[in-house]
Amino acid sequence: MSEVFATRRTRLRECCAAVGNAAALVSRPANVRYLCGETRPGAVLLLGPTEDVLLRPAARAAEPAPTRPEDDLPVRELTEPHGDPAVAAADLAAAAGAARLAVEEHHLTVDRHRALRSAAPRLDLADLGCAVEQQRIVKDDDEIAALRIAAEIADQALGELLESILVGRTERHLALELERRLVDHGADGPTFATSVGTGPHSGRLGHLPTDRRVEEGDFLTVCLGAGYRGYRCEVGRTFVIGTSPADWQIELYDVVFAAQRAGREALAPGTAYREVDRASRQVLAAAGCDATLGARVGHGVGLENDEDPRLAPEAMGKLDARVPVTVEPGVHLPGRGGVRIDDTLVVRPEADGGPELLTITTKELLAL
Repeated sequence: MSEVFATRRTRLRECCAAVGNAAALVSRPANVRYLCGETRPGAVLLLGPTEDVLLRPAARAAEPAPTRPEDDLPVRELTEPHGDPAVAAADLAAAAGAARLAVEEHHLTVDRHRALRSAAPRLDLADLGCAVEQQRIVKDDDEIAALRIAAEIADQALGELLESILVGRTERHLALELERRLVDHGADGPTFATSVGTGPHSGRLGHLPTDRRVEEGDFLTVCLGAGYRGYRCEVGRTFVIGTSPADWQIELYDVVFAAQRAGREALAPGTAYREVDRASRQVLAAAGCDATLGARVGHGVGLENDEDPRLAPEAMGKLDARVPVTVEPGVHLPGRGGVRIDDTLVVRPEADGGPELLTITTKELLAL
């Protein structure tokens, strides 16, 4: 892994040099982890003019030692309990002779930006922008392998829940059980609040579980995310409680399933982000069901739940191979419920078999 991290830092350094930045300060936690594997909160990475340095805040009493893959990257730990690693990094860059330092302005607070200027007044601060986030979009083999395992864990937890008795149990109870099962199967933990919606709550995007109990005839929508070694994968499914679904439930499910399939089939290198959204949205619009779709049909995943690219009507850009994304259309009918289907896939060219489906829990409308 040390070579992987070193290669990532080299790519970022080349990007900085191309626009005249001899040094860069990376402070956003997911970006720091991507570039060196560091997990301690508050750590920053300095790509300096002479060497790269990881700066950590002072360790607190009883704080476990941070885990990080073996790397030749020098590490400096602050001794002052309230010292700011970003300020220390700026001072270090100035002392090393850097005249210009690129920083992640979208992450730094105004106060922290002022502190950097005060610590190194002769240092010209430039904006690094989202250079690291853009580098993170296309995943390498190790990242995709971690996503596959996260998907397996999420599928396993969901599959086990479906084998249990559901009627009479609350949304909150089911959500807690799913999160426990994720950890039992080796996940870092849930990557977002598990959403369980029954009856009139089903199909709602981001629904927070309540004490409503599962009843016969309900739609049951479940959306959960699993993390493995920092990488996050999500899956969402809708089921019917009882012996057989009603006609309106079958019709609604078929529409959402068709929309989700259209979005999945649109995933190919070179396809515009907005075209993936449009593929799903057109199916729902033709059925008069697009009003509750939301602002986008999917998004990227990786070290964060919600990464670039955004698969939305106004999104600019085109898909590359090896980009993991979600496709998650849904429809909610107020007072009745709805359907949401969510998969995580990796974009692949047609020559490699097309998009790789990571979450494989059945999308058949099961009656549980």
